[in-house]
Amino acid sequence: MTDSKATRAILAPDLSTIRAALERASRAPSIHNSQPWRWEFDGTHLYLYRDDHRQLTAADPTGRQLVISCGAVLHHLRTVLAADGWRTDLDRLPDPGRPDLLARLDFRPWADPPEGVRARAAAIERRRTDRLPLLAPTGFGEVCRAARMLASPHRIELDVLSGQARPVLAESSREADAKRRYDMGYQAELRWWTGHSADTEGVPGTALLAADETAQVPIARAFPTAPVSARRGGLEDRAELVVLSSAGDGPADWLHVGEALSAVLLEFTRAGAATCALTHITELPGARTALETMVDGHGVPQVLIRVGAAPAGDVPGPPTARRPVDEILTVRPDTAAAVG
Repeated sequence: MTDSKATRAILAPDLSTIRAALERASRAPSIHNSQPWRWEFDGTHLYLYRDDHRQLTAADPTGRQLVISCGAVLHHLRTVLAADGWRTDLDRLPDPGRPDLLARLDFRPWADPPEGVRARAAAIERRRTDRLPLLAPTGFGEVCRAARMLASPHRIELDVLSGQARPVLAESSREADAKRRYDMGYQAELRWWTGHSADTEGVPGTALLAADETAQVPIARAFPTAPVSARRGGLEDRAELVVLSSAGDGPADWLHVGEALSAVLLEFTRAGAATCALTHITELPGARTALETMVDGHGVPQVLIRVGAAPAGDVPGPPTARRPVDEILTVRPDTAAAVG
């Protein structure tokens, strides 16, 4: 082995570390739990690709939400590796000739990552998408300031909406659902990904809300409903509403949105809050325009997040299944030589 190869081997995690990190990072949220990403590892670099075979062509024809999802898993991965003692240097969209290549990661040892990084990495296993009505969050102002600071390096603005925004967004949500109701392509796609897809992807039936529960959360995507349930019966949704906005509206912006979304969700989870990220309001131009008027000209609204608290004694649901690492990771043939 040459000195250069030895240096590269020292400065890269071994394959078992990469696999373990990807398994944890795959807990990241994605539209309809489609997990539209794939990775390649060559022993020195780790590459993130968008998986266009998993694009939701009816709900997400531009691939915006696909790339946001990839940004979320990218930040999850960097957080896990940092907690494990690896700093990652990131080159976003490194090859103009390969638009499916979203990022390349290089590695450096990191002996003392900040405690906040470790705490957010630990929050990955606890984070859930909570679609049920929520109580008002405690300590929201302080945590929101921390979340805003985490979004800022990605050039993403975080705005907290006033209570007056709630009925406007509820109406926008209803209008968006009404426009989709007779869109057969959208409805077929939605139903394939909710309760009818494989065990390792999609939204399982256990995560769907009953009709009475759906009525309690007026700002939400209309998924197929589950049987009648008494979970949090009669609870008025008091979740705070947070918007993430980007300066532009292209793939680089979307990737940053996903990274910021990951950081914000993990920070709220670390603080004990429950969250639900929503993108359906920003899928249609009319609903997005309504949201733009509420964010003080901070850019293009990309994701709306409900932030609240689950009632005391509420038992979190089981984690939604994820695809096995072997399905999302390709190990290049020269990897064994590169890692010695």
